[in-house]
Amino acid sequence: MDTTLRDGEQTSGVSFATQEKLSIARLLLEELCVDRIEIASARVSDGEFASVKRVAKWARMRGHIDKIEVLGFVDDRLSLDWIRNAGCNVINLLCKGSQKHCIHQLKKTPEQHIADIRQVLSNANEMGITVNIYLEDWSNGMRESEDYVYFMVDSLKGENVKRFMLPDTLGILNPDETREYCKKMIARYPDIHFDFHAHNDYDLAVANVYEAVKVGIKGVHVTVNGLGERAGNAPLSSVLAVLHDQLNIKTELKEDKINSVSKVVETYSGIRIPHNKPIVGESVFTQVAGIHADGDNKKNLYYNDLLPERFGRERQYALGKTSGKANILKNLQQLGIELDDDMMQRVTDRVIELGDKKEMVSLDELPYIVSDVLKNDQEEQNIKMLNYSLSLTYGLRPMATVKMEVNGGVYEQSASGDGQYNAVSKAMWKIYKSLNKPTPELLDYVVVIPPGGQTNAFVQTIITWRFNEKVFKTRGLDGDQTVAAIKATIKMLNIID
Repeated sequence: MDTTLRDGEQTSGVSFATQEKLSIARLLLEELCVDRIEIASARVSDGEFASVKRVAKWARMRGHIDKIEVLGFVDDRLSLDWIRNAGCNVINLLCKGSQKHCIHQLKKTPEQHIADIRQVLSNANEMGITVNIYLEDWSNGMRESEDYVYFMVDSLKGENVKRFMLPDTLGILNPDETREYCKKMIARYPDIHFDFHAHNDYDLAVANVYEAVKVGIKGVHVTVNGLGERAGNAPLSSVLAVLHDQLNIKTELKEDKINSVSKVVETYSGIRIPHNKPIVGESVFTQVAGIHADGDNKKNLYYNDLLPERFGRERQYALGKTSGKANILKNLQQLGIELDDDMMQRVTDRVIELGDKKEMVSLDELPYIVSDVLKNDQEEQNIKMLNYSLSLTYGLRPMATVKMEVNGGVYEQSASGDGQYNAVSKAMWKIYKSLNKPTPELLDYVVVIPPGGQTNAFVQTIITWRFNEKVFKTRGLDGDQTVAAIKATIKMLNIID
């Protein structure tokens, strides 16, 4: 069960618009093929009600309505009415799974809490709403008040409850405890369907899911990119890989869709995916050390079961100071470039030199290095920035004048913009428009500053472009962010020329 749209939206600063919720719901159910999704908490706001109603209407039309779940509360009919009026059929009822929550938060005895829950269950039966029960703070309940947990389940197991859901609400469990507590629940209640809901406060969420499933838990809760309160929830991508590879469990999940879905959620949430995040991080299928690339050339010695093609990705070989000939050879093969041994060594030396200066060398830049070496440092560019002037005045829009050489001709234009780089690019596109030359679409603009934050540090500007349906990146390095962006743009123009 994916709870990106409910628990994931509790990530600080994350709020999905109605259309975004609908888009993510469709991707989860129809592209990635998760079994169920939890899309909201009842009674949050009028805006949340409108979003849930929109998603429920779509789900009903597509035959998914029973896969749509909403968190509700022990409040007689209030949550149930909210959920029914929104068009949904399933409530995930938030009950207290630890004695201290029951006594100190609700200020009720366990018997009073059970009576309130039974009233909600009776109302749900009348209304035809399916009920799953969350035992909130169950992990602390098992640590500190195990008899209370058993009292709750003993009292409710005869009711019309489809699933009991066991949350590690505060992310306190370790794998040993998860295994022990889940085994106890399953041994005592072998006929009950239990879900496990992990949080990642100790970075153990995926390990805890592994142990829970291993001992017989029937369902697990995840979020895309591990979104969630505090340190987040168990990430769907990692759990997917662990289920398939480590536990040999078959699911309906479509592995090749996980990367694209993760990128959409990254965009909508505004929470960047760490580059080293398993499965979906930008760098996790990139080999850096030359010895690894050499091993891949010799019977794939550095491959594991997490082949990038499974997840809609491809392996890359980074170019930097630890690169050897094998890394560079892999990249040259991708580009269809062949070099003799002498040229290969010279290109390797140049890549290492750039790596020592902390400049990242991309696949797109490799042809320029090769050209630079072959032509004895006379890098040939058809597009050159000859001169530019930038004006930044308080209260006025930035201005830029640029002079460029384009295939032998010299052209000059001026423009204003929302920022200095915006003004420069507008002036450049004016030149290209006058020449009837196409321009690319800028998809992403990232500025990387080395750790330490010294004011004289180089900054690297990384720009992602789309041109003729191809997406690629170019990088510029300079002490000035705008100049670095101009360098990255000139590199791009020479690539598409």
